[in-house]
Parts: sequence; C-alpha cells; structure tokens
Amino acid sequence: MADFPSKVATETSSPNSQNTQQGGNSLRGLAANVTTKMDVVFIRSIPAILMITEIVMGLLQWALIASTNYTHVPAYGWVMFVAVTLWILTTILFFMLLFGAQRKLSAVPWPLTVMAYNGIATVIYLSAFLANAATVNKFYYFYGHIAAAAFFGAVVTLAYAASAFFSYLDWKDDGGNAASSTVPT
Repeated sequence: MADFPSKVATETSSPNSQNTQQGGNSLRGLAANVTTKMDVVFIRSIPAILMITEIVMGLLQWALIASTNYTHVPAYGWVMFVAVTLWILTTILFFMLLFGAQRKLSAVPWPLTVMAYNGIATVIYLSAFLANAATVNKFYYFYGHIAAAAFFGAVVTLAYAASAFFSYLDWKDDGGNAASSTVPT
C-alpha cells in the first residue's frame, strides 16, 4: 500500500494537450496549424515564384533608391511611390492567395482580379522603370545605386509581365467571360 500513490494516474487529458498547455510543443502545434491553412500547391507554382521575385526585387529596388538623395530629381518620387505601393499590394495579395482567400471570398472573380492587378502593375512599373533609367546619369555619387535600382526595376517589370501572362492563361482556363459560360450548349 505504500507505493499506491505512485501507481495511480490522475491525468484527465491527453498527453499532447498537457504539453501544449505547458508550452512543450506549442510552437510545433502553431506551425502545424499555420501550415494546414496554407495552400502548399500555390507556393510551388510559377505565379507564386514570380510574386516572391516581385516582392524581393521590388524591395531591393526601393531600398537602393531610398538610400540615395532621390529628392533632387522629381521622377524618383514617382519611382518610390510605385515601388513601395506595389511592393505592399503584392505582399498582401501573396499572403491572401497563400492562405486561401479565394476559397473564403468566392464572390470575387479571382482570376480576373489577379490578371487585372498584374496587367496594371506591369504598365505602372514600366513607367517607373523608364523614369528611373532615363535619369541614371543625373547622379554622380550615387550612380551605382541608381543604376542597380534601374536594373532591379527592369527585373520587376518583367516579373509583373510574366505574372500578367500566367494570370491571363489562368483567366482563360477559368472560362474567361462570364457571359460565355451562361450560354446553353
């Protein structure tokens, strides 16, 4: 009878819930919870890789321009506005697509929305790239920064153009026009 209390199990919950309450596996549980909500197929697709390229190269471009004295040339105000705004919007769109917003917000025509966003972003980024590239020689001390920013602007413009192309293909595969899908066959 002396060893009776050591043989009795007084645990009323599962062992995993006790560990997560004590912090033993809470980070692992949180990571598992986040990864179950992520669209893993999307992250391996070409549009996702292009969006990651747009985010990383866009960040490099506006970091290079922000590190110079860009206020002396008015065109760089436009370049900074486009780079920062599209970087924020692309990051938001990437996380929305990664976590399946298209399944939760089914009223939004996602293929058309993404295609329109990428098409508009391509045109706007092309204008910002041209403004950046046309004024590279105005800076003597920051020539390398501005030239590198123009290069990254070209890369981001091409990435947005490729994204627009792939989103166009996705839109056409989705049925394209809503009126064409309502016609009885």
